Amino acid sequence: MRIAMWSGPRNLSTAMMYSFGNRADFSVMDEPFYAAYLARTGLSHPLSDQIIAAHPTDPVKIAASCRVGGTPHLYMKHMPHHMLDGFPVDWARDCVNIHLIRHPARVIASYAAKRETPTFDDIGFGQQTALFNQIGGLVIDSSDIRRDPEGMLRKLCAAIDLWFDPAMLHWPAGGRREDGIWASYWYGAVHQSTGFAGAEGPLPKLGGMDHDVMMQAQPHYDQLYDQRLR
Repeated sequence: MRIAMWSGPRNLSTAMMYSFGNRADFSVMDEPFYAAYLARTGLSHPLSDQIIAAHPTDPVKIAASCRVGGTPHLYMKHMPHHMLDGFPVDWARDCVNIHLIRHPARVIASYAAKRETPTFDDIGFGQQTALFNQIGGLVIDSSDIRRDPEGMLRKLCAAIDLWFDPAMLHWPAGGRREDGIWASYWYGAVHQSTGFAGAEGPLPKLGGMDHDVMMQAQPHYDQLYDQRLR
């Protein structure tokens, strides 16, 4: 089995990678197209130069690596906005595609705490709905996982015909050898964790440009939320 988990930033995606990576029957890949995305766009992200220097930037070769199986299974953490025009996506049609979503107010508030003034393209909602419409797949909401990790992971495993492993609920604190070089900037909270955090509180209130971006993202979130696993 090859799982392609599609998610925007600040969306429980690293915790989910650690969850599957803690199974003995899975290997994992961490955002394999990120360096190619930065190299192609020239965007200034934290550690951009180091990421491009340390990770593959040829999208064709990266796509070929996504076709290779794991031990025996492979879990791939992907971000839809990394899949630029011309980047191969046909490899994903043979994967179990899962779309991890989170309310845009929470995504924007978390992203802005690490990198100011996120744009609509930064948070990937438009790209995610476009990808979902193209390749389909399951949808799961991060708030449902945080509220009931075991229950939702059991449902997810059943939906993809995978046996549930209790090892998915906990992992050792600290980083992983599979982490991308960007982990030192983005993964601080999850490196301190040993499992999924509890249910989230009220939605953050956003103003100004952050509110405008949220309103732009909301219809995309709502489209996928209506189709989520429950």
